[in-house]
Amino acid sequence: MHLLDRIAHWSRTSPEHIAHISNERTLTYGELAARSDALALWLDRELGERRVPVAIHGHKEPEMLVTFLAAVKTGRPYAPIDYTTPPARVQRVMEISGAGVLLTPEKVAELSANGATYESDRRVEEDDPFYVLFTSGSTGEPKGVVITLANLEHYLAWMQGAHDFAPQGEVFLNHAPFTFDLSVHDIYLALTTGNTIFSLTKELATNLRALFQALGKCGATQWMSTPSFAQMCCIEKSFNSTMLPALRRVFFCGETLAPETAAQMLERFPGVEILNTYGPTEATVAVTGVPVTRELLAQWNPLPIGRVMPGTRIIIRDEKGEPVPSGERGEIVIAGPNVSPGYLGRPDLTEKAFAPFEGTRCYRTGDWGRDRDGLIFCEGRMDGQIKLHGNRIELGDLEANLRALPEIADAVVLPVKKHDVVDSLAAFVVLAGAKEGSDFEQAAKLKTRLGERLPAYMVPRKFHFLPSFPMNNNGKADRKKLAELLG
Repeated sequence: MHLLDRIAHWSRTSPEHIAHISNERTLTYGELAARSDALALWLDRELGERRVPVAIHGHKEPEMLVTFLAAVKTGRPYAPIDYTTPPARVQRVMEISGAGVLLTPEKVAELSANGATYESDRRVEEDDPFYVLFTSGSTGEPKGVVITLANLEHYLAWMQGAHDFAPQGEVFLNHAPFTFDLSVHDIYLALTTGNTIFSLTKELATNLRALFQALGKCGATQWMSTPSFAQMCCIEKSFNSTMLPALRRVFFCGETLAPETAAQMLERFPGVEILNTYGPTEATVAVTGVPVTRELLAQWNPLPIGRVMPGTRIIIRDEKGEPVPSGERGEIVIAGPNVSPGYLGRPDLTEKAFAPFEGTRCYRTGDWGRDRDGLIFCEGRMDGQIKLHGNRIELGDLEANLRALPEIADAVVLPVKKHDVVDSLAAFVVLAGAKEGSDFEQAAKLKTRLGERLPAYMVPRKFHFLPSFPMNNNGKADRKKLAELLG
């Protein structure tokens, strides 16, 4: 059954059941159907025959979900842009995506207020783009990852086949912003099974008192987040099964799961299933998984990322593209029906990262890994890409934006790790002119300027000012020596 038909089933049979809760605002399945139909009618009138992306600039408002469904009902992919994104970057996303319209939650509320019924045969089908998520690019430009309906259906089929999600008996805790593909897990596993999404907004997530109050009343049964978010929650001693008595399952994805974090979660939530998963945006949320048990913790450090999903292959390849023997390190390459067709409007980038493998599309992840008899381990990035609290960042993107500031002659950005997990970013800067005020004052000014160009999570926490950079034998900035300055 088509994904939209599965969602529509709950709109017909349980129209009063709550589909989404955000900042105490609720959206029922009946409202989701009627409002997305009304917006779909408007999109067809506004865009005509153009099957261009529909951009929505917001956060976790119910209108975001209304827009997502309206777009795909009309055969158009949606492209979410978080409200924290600076105007200049919003403009670049619009230009790169070729979006036909940029909506806001307020505009969607106005357009969909009266509801409607939409009937059309234009909806997104198997190989059509379903959504476009923009990630950090190495040249300073965002790049749009295209995910088709078939990609998404493959992921949902795996999850629903491997785990029991009770129809209308689950609450999916949504921590990831809708621009981060971990949210796809929450949204579509919930909506296709008639369940409820409980969104934690940015304001909640950064106010610990309000956060724990929300967690205490959310009734969450399913949790998908980065390990960093759980580790932050573990600071609070009352964060345990008493706070979340209905919790049944926790999925970790988006960054390395430290054994210490896993051990804390097992202790705090006895009886709750903990899973470590792995997957880049280009392969639709996640492609591997493994239950984390005390036995697994005793056996492995670092932890494995699990076994690959049915219908998909992981190949560990050397620099020549040849598979390496079991146990040896190489690049993780993913092949299967969950792999994206590529980057929107960037055939050059698509050609570099995607290629056919034995008749199946594959994606070169750029991650080091090894396969030990089917159990996959990820051993970090091969290039300058890192993950910070689940957000994927190309250090080259950040450095390019720093160098674009007139005050800066050159810049290098390095990750700062804590317990082998990236905790923050440090920028080493050579100024183009004299320093303005103290280091603190100069750093504050640069953070403000950079924040006008990039999302807040990409702004370095620390700035180090140097007269020049140490160089290696190739005449490049010696990143190893700079890293030594971090202590």
